[in-house]
Amino acid sequence: MPQRLIDIPIESLPFVDEHSTTIAATQEAVWEALLDVTGAISSGPGSSRLARALGCVPIERRGEAGQIGSTVPGFVVTRAVRPAVLALMGEHRFSRYALIFTTTEVPAGAVRLSAETRAEFPGRSGGAYRALVIGTRGHVLATNSILRAVRHRAERR
Repeated sequence: MPQRLIDIPIESLPFVDEHSTTIAATQEAVWEALLDVTGAISSGPGSSRLARALGCVPIERRGEAGQIGSTVPGFVVTRAVRPAVLALMGEHRFSRYALIFTTTEVPAGAVRLSAETRAEFPGRSGGAYRALVIGTRGHVLATNSILRAVRHRAERR
């Protein structure tokens, strides 16, 4: 089954939240760790099944992490500016969404990694899905888990 393109500008999606962490590593080490972690997103055995159940675009892993057009279940890389910006977008029957990672050098040789979420949740079912994912803080926990994983990986390099 051919994948559909996600043809909406990231900036058109409403802002949901932003989380960040400071990492004691170089910007390049943070970028590499970010690619490792995002490349592994949704790589468990049930991820494709969940992606199919939600009607995600895309539903499978393709390409190299960090390259525009590469995918993992639920996300496609839509922007990649090494080592500063990595934007992932996706959609399913309840939402259209983007997760935008940015890295910024800060004093003392550290890097600030931020994860901005943008999403829309159309209709009644979208509102219910938003309550389930955003309202329960599940999204915050998942995003912070990604940031922690990147921090740990980058600081070990």
